[in-house]
Amino acid sequence: MLNKDKPLMRNVETFLGCENEYEESTIVLFGAPFDSTTSFRPGTRFASRTMRAESYGLETYSPYLDKDMEDYCYFDGGDLELCFGSSELALKEIEAFTDKVVGDQKLPLMIGGEHLVTLGSFRSILKQYPDVHVIHFDAHTDLREEYLGVELSHACVIRRIWDLIGDDRIHQFGIRSGEREEFKWAKSHTHLHPFSFDGLEDTIAKLEGKPVYFTIDLDVLDPSIFPGTGTPEAGGVTFIQLLYAIKKVCHLNIVGCDINELSPMLDASGASTAVACKVLRELLLSLSK
Repeated sequence: MLNKDKPLMRNVETFLGCENEYEESTIVLFGAPFDSTTSFRPGTRFASRTMRAESYGLETYSPYLDKDMEDYCYFDGGDLELCFGSSELALKEIEAFTDKVVGDQKLPLMIGGEHLVTLGSFRSILKQYPDVHVIHFDAHTDLREEYLGVELSHACVIRRIWDLIGDDRIHQFGIRSGEREEFKWAKSHTHLHPFSFDGLEDTIAKLEGKPVYFTIDLDVLDPSIFPGTGTPEAGGVTFIQLLYAIKKVCHLNIVGCDINELSPMLDASGASTAVACKVLRELLLSLSK
């Protein structure tokens, strides 16, 4: 349980370049190790701790952006202690931590965990930014009303966000899997761009100056690049395409962000974790103004 009166101390083991103290940092990284509604292959609860350990195979300098993490201040608050027996309790813990970060005028960046964790952080962001839009990178629509009778599921997370903000504020890219009804429903309620990042530049132009929550399900990547995920879908984007899309999105007013759905045990080579770590480095640097 988060104690709001207790000063936040950085995690003992931090992600590469995130060794600064809370007070001096502008971006706060934290893990949400929750995968209780995973419908196929579990294991995303181990993503954040594995990424911290493996991140030191990288450099702090990005040749893609010509920026170095050592020139900025990032805080790693470690992993939240989440209840695996209750999705709602887990979401409330995530929301409370995000409340603290946003209340201190810092940018929250969450590592999932399954995609449902996004809902907890987004609930907090919405309280501070009621006109917030969502940019969603994913292989899956995540627009089901329920999955096996459960409304709080990783298969329903974007639909639950829609419940909170309604039409024309959710912008989805890379989508290539979902039920027929989800795609039909999206035509009337979200801006869904299938298969690729086509339309991203037009979306960015429309959202200039507006608060944006940015959620990245790493299975937007093709499984030939990123096999270590619970529900891999062929036909995804390349690593370079994702990096350049992230760079473009981060020119917007990003008020909250997450990456999710790495399941490190499903790729014994470690390549998927290496990809996730590099995506996170580029995301941190792209968000650093």
